[in-house]
Amino acid sequence: MSHDLVNRLLTGLPAEAVLTDPDVTASYANDMASFCPAGAPAAVVMPRTVEQVQHVMRTATELRVPVVPQGARTGLSGGANATDGCIVLSLVRMDRILEINPVDRIAVVEPGVVNAALSRAVGEHGLYYPPDPSSWEQCTIGGNIGTASGGLCCVKYGVTAEYVLGLDVVLADGRLMSTGRRTAKGVAGYDLTRLFVGSEGSLGIVVRAVLALKPQPPRQLVLAAEFASAAAACDAVCRIMEGGHVPSLLELMDRTTVKAVNDMAHMGLPETTEALLLAAFDTPDPAPDLAAVGALCEAAGATQVVPAEDTAESELLLQARRLSLTALEAVRGVTMIDDVCVPRSRLGDMLDGVERIAEKHRLTIGVVAHAGDGNTHPTVCFDANDEDESRRARESFDAIMALGLELGGTITGEHGVGVLKKEWLAREIGPVGVELQRGIKQVFDPLGILNPGKLF
Repeated sequence: MSHDLVNRLLTGLPAEAVLTDPDVTASYANDMASFCPAGAPAAVVMPRTVEQVQHVMRTATELRVPVVPQGARTGLSGGANATDGCIVLSLVRMDRILEINPVDRIAVVEPGVVNAALSRAVGEHGLYYPPDPSSWEQCTIGGNIGTASGGLCCVKYGVTAEYVLGLDVVLADGRLMSTGRRTAKGVAGYDLTRLFVGSEGSLGIVVRAVLALKPQPPRQLVLAAEFASAAAACDAVCRIMEGGHVPSLLELMDRTTVKAVNDMAHMGLPETTEALLLAAFDTPDPAPDLAAVGALCEAAGATQVVPAEDTAESELLLQARRLSLTALEAVRGVTMIDDVCVPRSRLGDMLDGVERIAEKHRLTIGVVAHAGDGNTHPTVCFDANDEDESRRARESFDAIMALGLELGGTITGEHGVGVLKKEWLAREIGPVGVELQRGIKQVFDPLGILNPGKLF
């Protein structure tokens, strides 16, 4: 079958687009998630055109071969992991920005465009693409769409789903379908665009996206507030949101995270604090907003409040935040990154609960959070070569997800379900929800060849 598959693929793809060397294909077997099984691909294909993607899907349908779509493989749930004998469909070479339209405030892009590259390109036109995951220098727009990713600016500007206006999608049988629109408004029929956003490549292959843009805001200024407890920092978050403030960013780093960033990057962050809260505003004059938020932080018990003096200092603080997950990985060599989002009012309960879980399982668990959204990333640090520690890491990960559901939250705010959270998705949406979602999958992918084994 493998020989026949490769020959069929080569009838519609150039030889350099079909990779079969086992040492090479093995490097495409998984994303960045821990504890997620991955199989051995039969081939990795790297198309450059829509027609080539259609050929791959027609071939896969005819031969009943599973297809696993991939972007930059920066995902954290195993959603891009290969299955045995599959075609890995890497879309990184479809990386053209096809159009930037300042009047309609849209960009039209291929799925392999890197998030940061798009941000810089639209910035040259005075425009802004807000979704900015921490991995924005590596992750692709197609991957962002597949997982409905968020980023640091979500508290003000929202997540990827709010910026995807329309899609071109290659279906499982190779047909090409367009969804959505280029217009500012439109309600024609079911919203299939939103259905594809967050579907993790299980319903079709996104080959083109129409994205909404915003006018470029002024450069943001950041305030850093230190707290003697995570509870006090979470209280400050609640006061800020209740007060009607609209920060462009509201991020939290606990003591463990701050120390990890300092150890890795020597950034001089204050390690005496139990929690560091970063708040930013991108208004024309951010000083009054920062002063008001600083006063709320002090009222919540901040031990020190330090506004950045300029954009360079602000960028340094944001870089520290973006380095958090990488720095935590260096603590014990491997991490499991949870992605639990809770109501903002329960953020303090979430962090307190994570601390208890860390003590119970005798593990280091750092927490970094998009605090303005209640989206926490408890990060379990462990030695993968220590069997007992690995077991405790997995148990703590599950305990954190259970805590999130108990607090009225969700098991994933932006990383997706993939392989890692299949059991927990079923718990969150219930048997009726699973049945209906499987029914939707059956409509789009009756043979079950698109990213099998993910979600449910």
